[in-house]
Amino acid sequence: MITHRASVLGDPIEHSKSPLIHNTGYQALGMDDWEYTAIQCPEGDLPSIVSAADDSVAGFSVTMPGKFDALNFADEVTERARLVGSANTLVRTETGWLADNTDADGVAGALREVGVESVAGGTAIVVGAGGTARPAVWALAQAGITHLIVVARSERAYNLEPLATELGMTFHWVPFTDQNLADVAGTAEVLVSTVPSEGLVGYNGQLARAKRIVDVIYDPWPTPLVEAARRTDTPAVGGLTMLLHQALGQFEQFTGRTAPEKEMREKLFELL
Repeated sequence: MITHRASVLGDPIEHSKSPLIHNTGYQALGMDDWEYTAIQCPEGDLPSIVSAADDSVAGFSVTMPGKFDALNFADEVTERARLVGSANTLVRTETGWLADNTDADGVAGALREVGVESVAGGTAIVVGAGGTARPAVWALAQAGITHLIVVARSERAYNLEPLATELGMTFHWVPFTDQNLADVAGTAEVLVSTVPSEGLVGYNGQLARAKRIVDVIYDPWPTPLVEAARRTDTPAVGGLTMLLHQALGQFEQFTGRTAPEKEMREKLFELL
């Protein structure tokens, strides 16, 4: 009998890997009374869906377009969700709903897998300046990065400067058209790309000069950026690694139990 539930909210939602990851965790721990589902949640519908959830619902994972609504709806917000400016997690508490952003856990886990444990005083590159770039900046700061370079096509990159400054990092924007892009990448302890693969056509070889690569994309796999890194034996991981680690954090917040990472990883990476 199902007595505990969690769900992912988003639109579109059919492609979500979250039910596979979380339900695998429940099965591995013998949590037969838990169920994780996907719920279609068009823009603006999150408050009504969450408000209607009965007491069996422990939490929600949130994808676009609901991440901003989740932050604004919550009764309480973690510091990192406030800094990032969006929430991908809503957890039921005794006093209401807590908003968090475990996308930051996702990037942090991916950084560990390419060997970034502590790079105090180091330089990192974030490619792109959209929503995924913000948790990447947070995770890089936690790893000790103090110099942030954002490679982006427009001055939208400067939207990340206040966050970088608040986290104690210097900030520099480099456009894709910079003739020294390969040299810039070569200065970085790690590069995190947050843009679709088609946006990097013609630049993958230059960007892969960084010492380590995290690409948040997993379709197609391997991505051209990861392929370029592998040609020079540069440590590189893709978006499924980030997806796994953000789910581990959610699993533990929803259930109060340690996530069975081995089983969840194996099931997810079968998709590759």
